[in-house]
Amino acid sequence: MINITCHARLHREEERIFLDFPYTASINALLKKLPDAKWSKTHRQWHLPMHKSHFAAFCRAVKDHATVEAASLKQYLQKKKQAIPEETIAEPAPAPAIPVRAKLAVAPAPSKIAFINRHVLPAFKQQLILKAYSPSTVRTYLNEMTQFLQHLKGHAADEFSVARIRKYLQYCFETLQLSEHTLHSRINALKFYYEQVLKKDKFFWEVPRPKKPFQLPKLLNESELARLFNALSNRKHKAMLFTAYSAGLRVSEVVNLKIADIDSKRMQILVQHGKGKKDRYVNLSPVLLDILRKYLSEHRPAPKVWLFESEQSHDAYPTRTVQQIFSHAKNLAGIAKTVGVHSLRHSFATHLLDKGTDIRYIKDLLGHFNIRTTERYLHVSKKQLVNIISPLDDLWKKEQIDW
Repeated sequence: MINITCHARLHREEERIFLDFPYTASINALLKKLPDAKWSKTHRQWHLPMHKSHFAAFCRAVKDHATVEAASLKQYLQKKKQAIPEETIAEPAPAPAIPVRAKLAVAPAPSKIAFINRHVLPAFKQQLILKAYSPSTVRTYLNEMTQFLQHLKGHAADEFSVARIRKYLQYCFETLQLSEHTLHSRINALKFYYEQVLKKDKFFWEVPRPKKPFQLPKLLNESELARLFNALSNRKHKAMLFTAYSAGLRVSEVVNLKIADIDSKRMQILVQHGKGKKDRYVNLSPVLLDILRKYLSEHRPAPKVWLFESEQSHDAYPTRTVQQIFSHAKNLAGIAKTVGVHSLRHSFATHLLDKGTDIRYIKDLLGHFNIRTTERYLHVSKKQLVNIISPLDDLWKKEQIDW
């Protein structure tokens, strides 16, 4: 049985129940029969009306084929029922300390924003788009700004001073208990609005930033990787994870690979529009090339543009689906570590260092702007090797993985 995760999302100004699961023909056929289930081309997911009867009908339809995980949905509905504390910006009133370690999947409805601040989000979004910020950054900034505007009640955001911003951020840290990473995102969003939209020059110079915790990359050892890969029987899913590990790619880079990006003559993979809109080449290992050729020859329907195409929409796979594939494989392999699909990239870098590859080569392969980012992996020795061999090749030669 596969696992279907349900979460809430605002879609075309309407609350909907979105369904996350690896593509399965049987589940897809069942959802097509539900009269109110719809496919979102934007999110590349099925979604249902936010109503108990529709959710119950969906559960009945898939009960023999999948398990339904609704913890995130229940948490969202519970948060909706909670009253919003009536605090002021100048002197926040004591409120119950409710940990909010993760952002809501759905931004608060614009109707909860006071009329005096209704102009903020449209102007904010327009400037983000004109500046060509990535869709994920736009979503994050809009969510953070919406949280801020909801908190303000009838206070005008445009009239805020630096002192009131500092007081608000103190409230976020002490009362809302936001993590350092979330606080950085909120500060970035506010900084963008006041400096880029309202043109208040150097408005945030007096606002300190919280120190982020230094965390070492989480990775898997070779034995765990072998168990992870062998736990999957679907060859398309295997090929996705092989590609992520062999070339050290981010999950967004894996799903955005096109068939034309695989250059078998130069033995390179072109990674287009990576983080920071930066293109780069990475090595194409002979083992991965052979795996991809077998996958493309066997898979039906054959992909036309994207290396890993969705059978439903013929678009690139959603990153969320690849994350679920990794999580499913990790559970099957009995790996207890708290790791995600990004750990394949960490494992790639660390295993290259283990084999003596110079960190400067690894920096270029990973597409890092700053060598300090790559230096997180310097807990092992570094020796220069001109001929870089993918760690996937070593696993293959040891016959620890199969295809």
